[in-house]
Amino acid sequence: MNPRLPAEWEIQDGVLMAWPHEGTDWAYMLDDVRPVFVDIIRQITRFERVLLTAPYAASAEAYLKDSGVDLTRVTICEVPNNDTWARDFGPITVIFNDKPVLMDFGFNGWGLKFPANLDNLISKQLKQAGALLPKLNTIGLIMEGGSLESDGLGTIMTTTECLMSSNRNPQLDLSEVEQALAATVGAKRVLWLDHGFLAGDDTDSHIDTLARFCPDNTIVYQLCDHPLDEHFEQLKLMERQLQTFTAPDGSPYRLIALPWPKARFDEQAHRLPATYANFLIINGAVLVPTYRDPENDTVALERIAQAFPGREIIGVDCLPLLEQHGSLHCVTMQLPQGVLP
Repeated sequence: MNPRLPAEWEIQDGVLMAWPHEGTDWAYMLDDVRPVFVDIIRQITRFERVLLTAPYAASAEAYLKDSGVDLTRVTICEVPNNDTWARDFGPITVIFNDKPVLMDFGFNGWGLKFPANLDNLISKQLKQAGALLPKLNTIGLIMEGGSLESDGLGTIMTTTECLMSSNRNPQLDLSEVEQALAATVGAKRVLWLDHGFLAGDDTDSHIDTLARFCPDNTIVYQLCDHPLDEHFEQLKLMERQLQTFTAPDGSPYRLIALPWPKARFDEQAHRLPATYANFLIINGAVLVPTYRDPENDTVALERIAQAFPGREIIGVDCLPLLEQHGSLHCVTMQLPQGVLP
């Protein structure tokens, strides 16, 4: 039996996160960003558990306790980390013979852009510490969780910009990458997006910043409706390509466009990669990044609610996360049922 990469909306045990500390790129703004992590953890623990890595567990635990987090729903594992982007260094869980198996792909700092020596070891260290139950398979490919979207039925959606990056797996051509996805995560077919980007994004156009699978053959995607914006043309081309994609039964996908958030810039006037597509699906809820942009934030929550009837839609202020060029989905990795002790 081939492996199967579950859809994010399937039942989960919890979510993996990494604590921001003085040794990360958050050092200069810990007072701003830690409340965001606390809010995400607080919301997740209403529905499931959080597995948190931190180099000093006692310090992280004290901060969470002082913030009123339910620590009975949080397991803190003392593991060093370069940074906090758990989506990309965390294990990718596949189902094999009805049991979860953890795929530990290589992580090289998004194509050798940033140090990743500690983050690349986290999955192995969590397994050695007994924090993860399933078998852990080390895979000789560079692959980040944010680069893969799965419908749970064998369709993988990704971007050519990322997976065909010369600093990821340069020895493989596109058909060989498809074969690798089939062997490792059970891809029966791959939908390649050739357009779409976010200025300030370090990931080479991760799919989870652009377009996301949702239940019932639905795709939610980030649209730019401002003709003078630098993103307009590429995101319009992405939309047109999405319109050509068909679901496994041959029908067109139901497409839901997300509003374009207000442009945000850092102190050096560099554009920051704000996107509403970077939401996290958990048991019974969807956590949606918001950016102190009341009109567009409200529309984004409404649009995502259309894709997830029956789930609570929760906005989380993620404006500080943009300062390090990521958002809510980037700092989390879901752990499907059977992964946590």
